[in-house]
Formats: sequence, structure tokens, C-alpha cells
Amino acid sequence: MMKWLRENLWRHVVGIFMVLFAIFPLYLVVISSINPSGSLQVTSFIPREFSWKNYQMLFNDPTIPYLTWMKNSLVISVSVALLSVVISASSAFAFSRLKFKGKKSGIQLLLLIQMFPAILALSAVYVIMERVAVFAPHFGLGTQPGLLLVYLGGAMGVNIWLLKGFVDSIPAELDEAAKIDGASAMQTYWLIFVPLAAPVLAVVSLLSFIGTFNEFILARLFLVDMGSRTIAVGLQGFIGGQYSQNWGPFAAGSLIASVPIVIIFLSLQKYIISGLTAGSVKG
Repeated sequence: MMKWLRENLWRHVVGIFMVLFAIFPLYLVVISSINPSGSLQVTSFIPREFSWKNYQMLFNDPTIPYLTWMKNSLVISVSVALLSVVISASSAFAFSRLKFKGKKSGIQLLLLIQMFPAILALSAVYVIMERVAVFAPHFGLGTQPGLLLVYLGGAMGVNIWLLKGFVDSIPAELDEAAKIDGASAMQTYWLIFVPLAAPVLAVVSLLSFIGTFNEFILARLFLVDMGSRTIAVGLQGFIGGQYSQNWGPFAAGSLIASVPIVIIFLSLQKYIISGLTAGSVKG
């Protein structure tokens, strides 16, 4: 007994502490969302009174287009997830299987770009999209399609490298057998690569969706109009002075906004482990 306490007790203590440390922010958000005062002050572990006023405010106040923010976030996130998978998968297949001029320098350039923090390009992206708005107003600064293009450009490098590692792990004999049967490169891509890459494609789409849904800096910079904002930018108004730092609706909106992510995460859970490890075999 003493040996077990000496060797294993500290592991249990550390594990319990880390679990409590991770759960506390979620507990604070839940308590704040049902706190009628709309503040972060917690007077007791179990609140004596609670109210759904914060949730009702999100859906009943005409000055708060919460559902519009949710729709904007879902549309942008789903679009980025689908388009990034399509573009990244085809690019990774080309870099891994096809032979063309500039192949080596192109993949190295993608890796080099990823070494620099994305925040360094913020001012350049702003100026570029401001110029784009002159001749293409629907894709320039302050538009959702323009923000979508910026998101796609930022996600390509990581996704291509992850998918390329998976394509490199697929035996080349499958490609040779498909060529003997008369399959073209496009048929090999759709009939061999896409079915085999389903787990890693699901992971790439999941990571793209979550990253875009939670992104704030670019969305705050691009989307100014109240009706075009995403959920992250819209909720920031509750704690940024516009609504007198009302933490209650902010917490309630954050909990509701997490529901789509949880649903998608659980639905793709069986692909996550196999997909994350698949791209690390080679590359």
C-alpha cells in the first residue's frame, strides 16, 4: 500500500488537478450564461439563482443579429473546409505523383511560407484586398467572399503538406496497376487516392472548419457591417464596450456556438486518430 502511494499517488493528484484546471473555464462560462446579473462574479460553487435571460436576449433583441452571425460563420467555415480539401487534395496528389517543372521548388516554397507567422502578412493582405475592392467589389475588403479567399490562401500550405505525406505512403504499385488497366491520372486520383484518403480528408476538413469558425483577427479586420460579421466578431461586441461588457450574453452565445463544432467533431471522431497519424508516415 505504501509503495503504491509513493509511486502512483502523485500521478493521480496531477491528473485530477489538470482535469479541474481544464474544466474550470467551461464551468465559469456555463455559470456566467445563467447568471442574471450578466457578470463573471461567482459567489458560490453552485449558483443560488439562475435565469435564461441571457439566452433570450440573443434571440429576442432585434439589435443583436445572433442567428445571422451563426449563419455567416457556418457558411464561411463550411465553404473553407470543402474548398480547402478539394484544392489541397488535388495539389498534394500532383506534388506526390505527377512530374512537372518546378515541383521541388514549389513544395519547398510552401514549406518556407509556413515558417513565418501569419500575422506578419496582415498589413499586406489588407492593402491587397483594399486594391481588389476597386475592380472587384464583391471580393474586396469588407466582403465575405474576400475573407473566404484569404482563409483559403492561409490554409493551403499546411493542408498540402499533411496530405502529401499521406499520398507518399500509398504504394506506387497501385498507380502502376491503374495505368496498366488504362486509367488516367484523374481516374487514379478519384478511384484510388480519394477513397483511401477519406480519414485524412475528414481530419483536414475538420481542422479547417474549426480554425475558420473560431478565427477572430482577420474576420474583425475584414467584416465591419453588423449583418456580415461572424459569430466570433459579433460576440466580441458584448465585452468590447458596445454592450457595456455584458459577459452573460457573451457566455450564452459562446456555448450555443460550440454546438456545431461538437456535433461535427463527434460525427468524424472515428476518422481523427487514423487521419492524424496517416500523414506522418512519410514526407
